[in-house]
Order: sequence, then C-alpha cells, then structure tokens
Amino acid sequence: MNNKEIIKYFYEVVVSENLLDELPQYISKDCVQRVGENEIFIGIDGMRQHLVAVKKTYPDYTMDIIRQFEDGETIISEFIMRGTHKGEFIGITPTNKVLEMTGVDIDKVVNGKIVEHGGAVNTFDAFGENGLIKPV
Repeated sequence: MNNKEIIKYFYEVVVSENLLDELPQYISKDCVQRVGENEIFIGIDGMRQHLVAVKKTYPDYTMDIIRQFEDGETIISEFIMRGTHKGEFIGITPTNKVLEMTGVDIDKVVNGKIVEHGGAVNTFDAFGENGLIKPV
C-alpha cells in the first residue's frame, strides 16, 4: 500500500472497527502528536488511549475518508465521523443521538507507519445542530 492507502485503511478499518491490536502495524513507537508548533510524544500507547476514550463516547463510531492530499511523507485526509453519543464528553450528557462530524487529519508516514499525527474535528456544528451547545 502507498501512504494514502495506509492512512485510509488505518482510519476506515483499524480505527472504525476498533482493531487496537493492529496499532503497532500502523503507529510508530516514537509517534508524536503535533499541536500547532508543539510536538507531544504519544507513541502506540497514547494513540490507544485516545481511541479507547473516543469509543467510550461514541462506541459505534466510524470514519470515512472523503478526500486526501499528499505532500511527500505527509498525508492530509478530510473525513466524516459518525457515531452514537453514548458517553459523556466534556461534561455533555449522552444524548443517544447519532452525531456526524467533519474533520481533517494530518499524518506523516515513514516506512509505512504514522510518526506524526495532528488535525482537528469540527464538533461545534454537530453539537449546535443537536442542541448540545447554545450560541453566545
């Protein structure tokens, strides 16, 4: 698989189907998360903890990659995430509604593994449409 295919498979299959035992095949043990200009070490265990936390909130969530762009080792993926809100999230009581959120992931792939991960999810639109937050 090329880098775009690796990323697409990782999100649409490994993440969506909660195949956490496969993380070492896709995540570098030295993986960092990029937040602005900062890098935070997450490794395989950090990625696992993140995915477990998201699954607690949206146990059935899936990700669909709708567009990808490649620049060298960097893959930018636009996605749609869908899942039933069954767990508390930032103090918001579960609604049992299916929420749909868009977002962008930016991943750097070296030797077939993600060595750097970053991105953003547009939670405000989904939360606003479902009455979970109110405009100020």
